[in-house]
Amino acid sequence: MTHEHPVSKPVQGRAIMLQGTASDVGKSVVTTALCRIFKQDGYKVAPFKSQNMALNSYVTPDGKEIGRAQGVQAEACGILATTDMNPVLIKPMQDMQSQVVVHGKPYLNMSARNYRSDFLPVAKDIVTSAMNRLKEEYDIVVMEGAGSPAEINLKQNDIVNMNMAKWADAPVILVADIDRGGVFASIVGTLELLEPDERDRVVGFIINKFRGDVELLRPGLTWLEERTGKPVLGVLPYANDLDIEAEDSVQLEQWKGRVDPENDLDIAVMALPRISNFTDIDPLHAEADVRVRYVRRVEELGSPDIILIPGTKSTIADLEWLRATGLAQGIEDIRKLRQLEGKETHVVGICGGYQMLGLKLEDPYGAEAEPGTEVLGLGLLPVRTSFLLEKRTEQVKGKIAAKHGKWQSLHKEELTGYEIHMGTSTHDSAGHHELLPFSQLCSTGSHEVEEEPILLEGAVSEDGLVFGTYLHGVFHHDSFRRHWLNMVRSSKGLPALPITLHYQEKREQAYDRLADLTRKHLNMELIHSYLKNEANDKE
Repeated sequence: MTHEHPVSKPVQGRAIMLQGTASDVGKSVVTTALCRIFKQDGYKVAPFKSQNMALNSYVTPDGKEIGRAQGVQAEACGILATTDMNPVLIKPMQDMQSQVVVHGKPYLNMSARNYRSDFLPVAKDIVTSAMNRLKEEYDIVVMEGAGSPAEINLKQNDIVNMNMAKWADAPVILVADIDRGGVFASIVGTLELLEPDERDRVVGFIINKFRGDVELLRPGLTWLEERTGKPVLGVLPYANDLDIEAEDSVQLEQWKGRVDPENDLDIAVMALPRISNFTDIDPLHAEADVRVRYVRRVEELGSPDIILIPGTKSTIADLEWLRATGLAQGIEDIRKLRQLEGKETHVVGICGGYQMLGLKLEDPYGAEAEPGTEVLGLGLLPVRTSFLLEKRTEQVKGKIAAKHGKWQSLHKEELTGYEIHMGTSTHDSAGHHELLPFSQLCSTGSHEVEEEPILLEGAVSEDGLVFGTYLHGVFHHDSFRRHWLNMVRSSKGLPALPITLHYQEKREQAYDRLADLTRKHLNMELIHSYLKNEANDKE
């Protein structure tokens, strides 16, 4: 099946923007869909979001940090991500502070008040320069807004919605979520709160997450078009099986109260309050023999085969949460109980989760807590973590270094992924345990892994049941994921399974499915017309 849909008149250096009537109306997914559609139509296309607030981030090939959604959208465009696609990233921390990341590198930790008063007034040059570079390189830039353009208290220093649309000379499509109710009021109300020139910039509406017969909605659509004088460009159906990576942890709410079906292997994921880069877990959901559960209370822990502690923006705070909820003690209790029953419990920590598995965490400079703070870890790996003020962000490749016990079967399995963390973890010999590294890594494209390794990274316990790593995306590697799951299966007396899930292919197929579904329900001819050079030339 071909996905090429050529259009008659080419465009060059044009931008189009998706804004929403509220947060979480589906702007990121619709932006991803349009990125893929324009790619299918033969255009050179790139995504852009001037300012993003997210904990689920993405590392570019040159080792810079941007919002996960823009990384995913770049994949949908078939291009490599750059920081121009998300020049300003805000990563919320505790105590009303956020880390501000500018062009992929930490800039300052700031309160919301200081961000608005001190940073936003000088941010225009940063975001417009990034946009202009993209417009010079690409035919179409698909822009995404944030929240709502009608937030009156935020409009003065806006760099992400209507001001950005004006600077980019972009027509705006307003996206609204009908599933939450009040869709017509949200659209009309948003328009009413816009300035006349902003209202003129809105070229139409997309109604998202619709369930039911669209013909029953038709009278409302007719009324909306007559009331506003603007077209409804499409009504997109509700779809929760798109297999597109989520950016915001609010998406984890879809798993609250539900789990994957009963299966051979049971995985309990700690649903940390400040969870980040939770897309590390997505490939496990896709494996046919795996059941994934998100656990918030010790009563939900059960008797899992695997306990997974994911990444977090605030390791110390989330470690204290594990203790306060009883989950830290629950993890230790269930491991001992299952051992008495002759069962094995595997424990995995990724990034912040890896740090928690160690013996001690130290914060000498106040990166996460008061300077000089020291807390005990869970004590499952012989490592000590010290938080630094400089963040490591890098795409890496490597191989499994562990080769003791059952890990012999995984030794030298190839790995790719990315690191993004403030701390460094080193061997703590206080427990008199040898440090058995998880992997040997080098920067992508810098050295051959067969050479002397740049970095011995992570740790595996002496019994092989616990491993921790800084490597995000470790489960996205099909061979490692399947062979590690088979190692767990063998501890249950279950036969090994072949590799049947090719996750990157699955992602590419998901982008095409999303584009096909979206194209079916949108007036793409009209949307294309907004991008022709004469369509939005201004005086």
